[in-house]
Amino acid sequence: MGKDVIIACDFPTAEETMRFLDGFQKEKPFVKIGMELYYAEGPAIVKAIKARGHKIFLDLKLHDIPNTVKRSMAVLSRLDVDICNLHAAGASEMMKAALEGLTRADGTRPLLIAVTQLTSTSDEQLKNELLIETDMAQTVISYAKNAAACGLDGVVCSPLETQVVHENCGKGFLCITPGIRFADAAKDDQTRVMTPAKAKEIGSDYIVVGRPITAAADPYAAYRRCVEEFTD
Repeated sequence: MGKDVIIACDFPTAEETMRFLDGFQKEKPFVKIGMELYYAEGPAIVKAIKARGHKIFLDLKLHDIPNTVKRSMAVLSRLDVDICNLHAAGASEMMKAALEGLTRADGTRPLLIAVTQLTSTSDEQLKNELLIETDMAQTVISYAKNAAACGLDGVVCSPLETQVVHENCGKGFLCITPGIRFADAAKDDQTRVMTPAKAKEIGSDYIVVGRPITAAADPYAAYRRCVEEFTD
């Protein structure tokens, strides 16, 4: 599976999203639909973007009891997205139930990815607020191993953890990495970040890029810069 850049379309309305995507007439980038846009517009926005020919990462981070997650994944599977996700913190029974719900009658399904720790979470918050005594890398590795053992396809993790995840779960276990910033850009509210070129070097399979593209003066040029740094 080749590397790809996923644009985080974190817009509040369908109108703004479609206006943004209108700037990409020459190609159809992989896009992420997150909570803000999905909660505002519902399944219709997924269908509309899919109809334009885009691959979709539906980023809703499910985390609930196993039966609820299983039934919810069955609904999301009918939207024909390419990737969806859940929180690895929901533990193994929830992840197995999610996989079962996501799998269609013909055996096909979207890729299922587990979120390890959010890229906004610092080591201090991990210890003092989440009460997790192991360090960030070991926590992410443990969550990733659990996800792999449950049959999931990969994890969402900081690019700083990509290498150790691959070392422990194999090169075929996907690492989708947010927290991507250009070398000359601000970190915003992210604490664990990396450039597209460095993410490529350490083995990220997909990078998720939001504001460095969506808030750029020329979003298409920013997207092409990401692609060139990450895939070429």
